[in-house]
Amino acid sequence: MITVLEAIKLSTDFLQKKGIESARTNAEMLLAYVLNCKRLELYLQFDRPLKENELNIYRNVIKRRSNFEPLQYIIGSVEFYGMKFKVSRAVLIPRPETELLVETILAVLKKTEKYSILDIGCGSGCIGITLTVNLLSKKVICTDNSEKAIELAKENSQLHDVDSKINFVQHDIISQPINFVDDVDVVVSNPPYIAKSEFDLLQQEIKNFEPRQALTDDADGYTFFEAICSKSIRILKKGGMLFFEISEGQSSAVKKIMQEYSYSEINTIKDYQQIDRVIYGVKK
Repeated sequence: MITVLEAIKLSTDFLQKKGIESARTNAEMLLAYVLNCKRLELYLQFDRPLKENELNIYRNVIKRRSNFEPLQYIIGSVEFYGMKFKVSRAVLIPRPETELLVETILAVLKKTEKYSILDIGCGSGCIGITLTVNLLSKKVICTDNSEKAIELAKENSQLHDVDSKINFVQHDIISQPINFVDDVDVVVSNPPYIAKSEFDLLQQEIKNFEPRQALTDDADGYTFFEAICSKSIRILKKGGMLFFEISEGQSSAVKKIMQEYSYSEINTIKDYQQIDRVIYGVKK
């Protein structure tokens, strides 16, 4: 029989040879998933033999990871802003860059006031749900053009006990007007901002597994910024705010788009690599 430690060592070597970064961490996290325990608990049972069914399941998930399927999709969840979110290939995997977007909104808004919020392209719902948990929101609406994404976001809202506070709407911001809400305080979006010319340069884990429509506009990367700026300006209150996550090198162009639609007091926030990652402005 193969023990926990032997399985980890064998899997680490296998994943390293396949070119998987942080192979040992991946091997441990996948085994913890198979055994339904915390990763640190593995260290207390290194000599424990794996049962045949456990070993078969582990071999399967290690094979999936060796083909560059993201760890989060295999496990089915990810931690975001200290909260657990379900994920599937229907949605983007929430990332630290998006945590910065949430942090910025929470820092700018007053904790003592109630806000109406529209999250456009919600995916897993990580932004809208996290804001709902951390703010005294009076109305939160999350939209996405994917039915499967909306279903998953609803599951996550139930997981965090805020499903009664959020309305989910299947909506295509490019082709449809925003006719289901008005007078909102905040509009936020992490839109598909990868240019078509850059898509093939993405890591295998991203371009081969995450939903293409959530990554790229199949154009220059600015289609959604334009659409959201033009449509949100009509439904935001005076003094309302628009927040975006952006990619490296996009801040100047996105700022110009926002200014064209009469947004003012535009600010950018850098991430830990000193890249402009968040941009926000105010409706005059």
